[in-house]
Amino acid sequence: MNGSHPGSEAAHLIARLDWASTALGEAAHWPQSLRTAVDIVIHSPMPMLLLWGGELTQIYNDGFALLAGNKHPGAFGQPAHLIWPELMDFTDPVYRAVLNGQVRTFSEQRFSLQRHDGSEYDLWLDLTYSPIRNERGDVAGILVTAIETNERRRIALELQQRSAASLRAQHETEERLQLALAATDAVGTWDWDIGEDRFIADAHFAQLHSVDPQRSRQLPISEYLKGVHPEDRAMVARSIKHCITHGSEYAEEYRLQLADGQVRWVFARGRCYKDHHGRPTRFLGAALDLTERKQMEQALRQSQTELQLIINAMPVLIGYVDREERFRLNNSAYLDWYGLTPQELYGRTIREVVGDEIYATRADNIAAALAGKPCSFEADSPHRDGRPRHALMKYLPRLGADGAINGFYIFVIDETERRQTEEALRNLNETLEERVNHRTEALATANQRLQNEMFERERAEDALRHAQKMEAVGQLTGGIAHDFNNMLTGIIGSLDLMQRYIDRGRGEEIGRFAESAMSSAKRAAALTHRLLAFSRRQSLDRRPLDPNQLVRSLHELINHTKGEHIELQMQLAEGIWRVNSDASQLENALLNLVINARDAMPDGGRLLIETANSYLDGSDISTLEPVKAGDYVMLGVSDNGAGMSPRILAKAFDPFFTTKPIGQGTGLGLSMIYGFAQQSGGHLSISSEPDQGTCVRLYLPRLHSSSEDLPENTDNHPAPQALAGESVLVVEDEPAVRMLVLNVLSELGYQAVEAEDARRALPLLESPMRIDLLITDVGLPGMNGRQLAEIARQQRPGLKVLFMTGYAEKAAERQGFLEPGMDLLAKPFSIEELAQKIRRMIGREPANQA
Repeated sequence: MNGSHPGSEAAHLIARLDWASTALGEAAHWPQSLRTAVDIVIHSPMPMLLLWGGELTQIYNDGFALLAGNKHPGAFGQPAHLIWPELMDFTDPVYRAVLNGQVRTFSEQRFSLQRHDGSEYDLWLDLTYSPIRNERGDVAGILVTAIETNERRRIALELQQRSAASLRAQHETEERLQLALAATDAVGTWDWDIGEDRFIADAHFAQLHSVDPQRSRQLPISEYLKGVHPEDRAMVARSIKHCITHGSEYAEEYRLQLADGQVRWVFARGRCYKDHHGRPTRFLGAALDLTERKQMEQALRQSQTELQLIINAMPVLIGYVDREERFRLNNSAYLDWYGLTPQELYGRTIREVVGDEIYATRADNIAAALAGKPCSFEADSPHRDGRPRHALMKYLPRLGADGAINGFYIFVIDETERRQTEEALRNLNETLEERVNHRTEALATANQRLQNEMFERERAEDALRHAQKMEAVGQLTGGIAHDFNNMLTGIIGSLDLMQRYIDRGRGEEIGRFAESAMSSAKRAAALTHRLLAFSRRQSLDRRPLDPNQLVRSLHELINHTKGEHIELQMQLAEGIWRVNSDASQLENALLNLVINARDAMPDGGRLLIETANSYLDGSDISTLEPVKAGDYVMLGVSDNGAGMSPRILAKAFDPFFTTKPIGQGTGLGLSMIYGFAQQSGGHLSISSEPDQGTCVRLYLPRLHSSSEDLPENTDNHPAPQALAGESVLVVEDEPAVRMLVLNVLSELGYQAVEAEDARRALPLLESPMRIDLLITDVGLPGMNGRQLAEIARQQRPGLKVLFMTGYAEKAAERQGFLEPGMDLLAKPFSIEELAQKIRRMIGREPANQA
């Protein structure tokens, strides 16, 4: 024991008892956790019983000895089930619960005991069974706290039986009992008169709760609760209320915050008593100061944690084994060497860990260490991966409190690499060339293996990406098939009826069918453009433009689109920066956002269109993609309509996802805007709340160049005619498209020459024929259009080239694909677009001869 307790019979029993014959073993070998628990029990002023180990061996103090009757002193140091077999029905389920980490409390539990003279008597006890943990944090024992309540019970019964005239005398009796309990300095007691809210406490209890002892018999309970730590005050109040309401026992651990800032821990137990009408009248109890125990537990946990952190950081194996050669401490290095965590290694013997063969080589050193002799030796020990390891080992004996050897420390340093390095240095001059060759072969093998692994990984990633792409393709094709089938039905049906009317000589009636077919075809072209914008494959005709000028040009169209029930507000910032963007795609994006806002406000509302100069650095905006820091122009569309729930907002940019009724939306609007923003090098942000509205902001990079002028509007100019002798070579593998382009050129007065592919076009380009412009499809069979243009310019330097494309991944971005004198025309296109493009490219310069 760490100290003595003068006059304590229990302390003398511990000193005299032959512990070697008990399940606990020699007292000198007890763990620190058992020693601490025994000290608490022996020195406690309250009756306490400690049950330790698998046998639940009993150690109790003098207070509990008075309650044990004729079981004392024979019960001391004996297993509980041998001493109290008559209580097994009550104690067995309690022990099981507490050993699993639970706390059990019982109020006024009745026991029939025998005195030393053989007579029986009834004993009423308040009991608390608490788990006690060892150094590893496992439950190793049970602490039983007992308070005899015979007198309290007798008093309570007398209170119920006495008349109102004797109530004053009863109060005096209980006050004397309170003073008697307060005689010990370790326990604070209280008696709360609930009806009058008068809280009577002894001086020690009052001091613990920061109450003046002179006023300890005058104040309400609320004054005592002020001394409870603010974080625990509500818990204590709830527990007291529950005890009064349900008649259960009150037992709580809580903190007290003293006036000087000091924090102390207390354990309080009490009970509420009621009158014969069942009304709560008094609440009595006692408190135990747990501060030193809590501090000791915290210091022990902290020291253990710090020790484990330190030894885990060491690059050597560190362990401790007891006299039975069982591991009681080890660091995480054992996990790498033996594949066992500190928890798995705990309690295993050295022989179980290293095996019989290796143990035999170290048995002498182990015996020497247990005899008190430090050992240092070298040994070979296989690693768990099978590699032989050479180690330097040290065994240092450990002395217990009584000076006896109770185990030894193990320190193991891996010397394998050092010895291999020394051996390599010795053999380096003799075997350098051979080792270099071997090392080269090993590196080549490792490199080949790494390349194979990388190839397999790429294959797996490709397979995953393909599966994800197929899922997306399935979703896309479902929506595309629905819309395109509707459009193709309009086109095919109209053309079929036109053919029938022509065959019947009714050609003058086919105009309406031609308009229907053209309308469906334009809708299909628009859907294709949206799909390309979503997939970032749409060819963008980027030109410098003023965002404010573009928004103002759409004012009349926006007014017509929104309807009269919606108020339009425009906030266009002054000095707005220019951007380099596709005007038609930007107009289409803004109109899509206006339509979405209009549909979200069927009963009217406010539509706001705004522009602003912005600087984005990634920290001040929630965009859909990571932001590249820089200057941007913001174009925003906001409404105060229905808004979107988080679930719908998360899918807002999915292709073909729409909340509109069938036939009123394709579900490609926002996805097209998102694709356009990304392809333009910009960003898109969206915020929305149900019934609050939606705000979508499009950010386009600022155009810093000042040399480019804003484009002129040529949309309304008539299709220009060819000048005399201008010749155009058309290379297109699709007969219908080739026929269309040739007819357009013929109508405009150009000399047109055709070729199906690059192979047939090359002889024409190499001939002396006059060619002012080469029009070629990008996706030709064999040699593509871009390769044909390269060869053509070698023959005819400066030749103008107009590419046509319906889908071309490498032509999606003009920059890097087009050189000076080249341009791109996206299919489908109108005759006016083709004519304007040809005229601008050829210009009015003298004809280019071969």
